[in-house]
Amino acid sequence: MKQGIHPAYGPVVFRDRATGDLVLTRSTLAEHAGADGRTVEIAGASYPVVDVDVSVHSHPFWTGQGRVLDSEGRVEAFERRYGRGAAR
Repeated sequence: MKQGIHPAYGPVVFRDRATGDLVLTRSTLAEHAGADGRTVEIAGASYPVVDVDVSVHSHPFWTGQGRVLDSEGRVEAFERRYGRGAAR
Protein backbone atom coordinates (compact mmCIF):
# COMPACT_ATOMS: atom_id res chain seq x y z
CA MET A 1 0.00 0.00 0.00
CA LYS A 2 1.13 3.50 -0.72
CA GLN A 3 1.81 5.60 2.31
CA GLY A 4 -0.07 8.83 2.94
CA ILE A 5 -3.00 8.35 0.54
CA HIS A 6 -5.38 6.39 2.77
CA PRO A 7 -7.73 7.93 5.35
CA ALA A 8 -7.01 7.38 9.02
CA TYR A 9 -8.57 4.17 10.35
CA GLY A 10 -9.23 3.95 14.05
CA PRO A 11 -11.67 3.17 16.84
CA VAL A 12 -15.00 5.00 16.81
CA VAL A 13 -18.32 4.54 18.60
CA PHE A 14 -21.60 4.58 16.68
CA ARG A 15 -24.55 5.68 18.84
CA ASP A 16 -28.13 4.82 17.81
CA ARG A 17 -30.26 7.94 18.34
CA ALA A 18 -33.46 5.94 18.78
CA THR A 19 -32.26 3.49 21.45
CA GLY A 20 -29.05 5.02 22.76
CA ASP A 21 -27.13 1.77 22.19
CA LEU A 22 -23.41 2.06 21.53
CA VAL A 23 -21.32 0.02 19.09
CA LEU A 24 -17.53 0.25 19.33
CA THR A 25 -15.79 -0.55 16.04
CA ARG A 26 -13.09 0.74 13.74
CA SER A 27 -13.82 3.13 10.89
CA THR A 28 -12.34 5.76 8.63
CA LEU A 29 -14.85 8.16 10.19
CA ALA A 30 -12.69 8.30 13.31
CA GLU A 31 -10.86 11.46 12.26
CA HIS A 32 -14.12 13.26 11.33
CA ALA A 33 -16.02 12.11 14.42
CA GLY A 34 -13.51 13.64 16.81
CA ALA A 35 -13.41 16.97 14.98
CA ASP A 36 -16.36 18.45 16.88
CA GLY A 37 -15.11 17.25 20.25
CA ARG A 38 -17.92 14.77 20.96
CA THR A 39 -16.60 11.69 22.70
CA VAL A 40 -17.96 8.85 24.78
CA GLU A 41 -16.21 6.96 27.55
CA ILE A 42 -16.22 3.14 27.43
CA ALA A 43 -14.22 1.01 29.86
CA GLY A 44 -12.11 3.97 30.91
CA ALA A 45 -11.11 4.99 27.38
CA SER A 46 -12.49 7.93 25.41
CA TYR A 47 -13.62 7.40 21.80
CA PRO A 48 -15.05 9.75 19.15
CA VAL A 49 -18.79 9.22 18.64
CA VAL A 50 -20.93 9.23 15.48
CA ASP A 51 -24.73 9.43 15.88
CA VAL A 52 -26.76 7.28 13.48
CA ASP A 53 -30.54 7.28 12.96
CA VAL A 54 -30.97 3.53 12.45
CA SER A 55 -28.84 0.60 13.54
CA VAL A 56 -29.34 -3.10 14.14
CA HIS A 57 -30.76 -2.17 17.57
CA SER A 58 -33.64 -0.09 16.17
CA HIS A 59 -34.26 -1.28 12.61
CA PRO A 60 -37.68 -2.99 12.31
CA PHE A 61 -36.27 -5.94 10.38
CA TRP A 62 -33.82 -6.87 13.13
CA THR A 63 -36.12 -6.10 16.07
CA GLY A 64 -39.00 -8.16 14.70
CA GLN A 65 -41.34 -5.17 14.55
CA GLY A 66 -41.41 -5.00 10.74
CA ARG A 67 -44.60 -5.84 8.88
CA VAL A 68 -45.26 -6.86 5.32
CA LEU A 69 -47.90 -4.58 3.84
CA ASP A 70 -49.69 -5.94 0.80
CA SER A 71 -52.36 -3.44 -0.13
CA GLU A 72 -52.85 -4.65 -3.68
CA GLY A 73 -53.34 -8.38 -2.98
CA ARG A 74 -50.18 -9.49 -4.78
CA VAL A 75 -49.40 -12.22 -2.26
CA GLU A 76 -52.89 -13.71 -2.52
CA ALA A 77 -52.77 -13.56 -6.33
CA PHE A 78 -49.44 -15.36 -6.31
CA GLU A 79 -50.75 -18.05 -3.96
CA ARG A 80 -53.89 -18.54 -6.10
CA ARG A 81 -51.84 -18.85 -9.24
CA TYR A 82 -49.00 -21.05 -8.01
CA GLY A 83 -50.44 -22.53 -4.82
CA ARG A 84 -48.84 -22.53 -1.41
CA GLY A 85 -46.38 -25.40 -1.15
CA ALA A 86 -48.32 -27.51 -3.64
CA ALA A 87 -46.25 -30.22 -5.27
CA ARG A 88 -46.35 -30.21 -9.05
